[in-house]
Amino acid sequence: MNASGVDFRDPVVEASVAAAMAGVEEQLRLAVAHADPLIGDAAVHLADAGGKRFRPLLVALGAQFGDPSSPLVVPAAVVMELTHLATLYHDDVMDEALVRRGAPSANARWGNSVAILVGDYLFARAADIAADLGTEAVRLQARTFSRLVAGQIAETAGPRGGDPIEHHLHVIREKTASLIATSARFGGMFGGAAAAHTEALEGYGEAIGVAFQLSDDLLDIASESTQSGKTPGTDLREGIPTLPVLYALAGDDTDARLRELLSAGPLVDDDLHAEALGLLRESAALKRARETVRAYAESARERLAPLPANAPRQAMESLCDFIADRTS
Repeated sequence: MNASGVDFRDPVVEASVAAAMAGVEEQLRLAVAHADPLIGDAAVHLADAGGKRFRPLLVALGAQFGDPSSPLVVPAAVVMELTHLATLYHDDVMDEALVRRGAPSANARWGNSVAILVGDYLFARAADIAADLGTEAVRLQARTFSRLVAGQIAETAGPRGGDPIEHHLHVIREKTASLIATSARFGGMFGGAAAAHTEALEGYGEAIGVAFQLSDDLLDIASESTQSGKTPGTDLREGIPTLPVLYALAGDDTDARLRELLSAGPLVDDDLHAEALGLLRESAALKRARETVRAYAESARERLAPLPANAPRQAMESLCDFIADRTS
């Protein structure tokens, strides 16, 4: 199993995906380049900081069900990663984040205005590359962007009297899973896979996208390390209501002290933060959240049923196992 969590049993498939990912890195840097040093430096900032490259990975895996050597696969993956990176610039401004991927955020380094405009620049570059892929690519990228924005608005507005748990899952579907679903679909489309296989890949991407985001949120609570890319308990400290917290607040069996701590908002006091984190790690709410992650991962596996039972499908199924198991 490699760092992405995919278990490649077939070295040919592994080499094909690795070649596509290398091509993405090369083309990504060409795509964000600009003659103006300020724009160029700010645009490459997050690309150079690394990240999971989960969306290009889904494009590369989806292409395995057609012709993975198609010259359109890597540009399609770059469109997805550029769109994702653009949202991060905007997210950090909205969240007033100081750090992203272990480096100073763009807004902390260059200010909010530059960070917003660089995000816009990356969206424009993604659209430019998508135009070379055809009308359908442009339409899908635009519709996905629309879902991303709707998800961000929903998150900003809050549940507005609705069920906080369903609202939270809706936000994840729109803000995170939508782009991962399109990534898997792009892989099938631009690899030339059959229409039914492309539809199955999109459904897989939607479900695995929710599981992926939820598992990241669980790691923030359950992990003793920085496995999630953040200091454990960051969401609690900042008062961000992730699924385990929402389950704890809604559960009749939740420890009264834990409910009191979680209801207080951001836990900036170190002692209170440590107490809440300890109680949450032992709670039924965390167990229920883990079961929800596993349910979405299993749903993703089921969506693969129309695809041939071959090495690429096994690789995608292994990703389901990895995401479900890493929060156990």
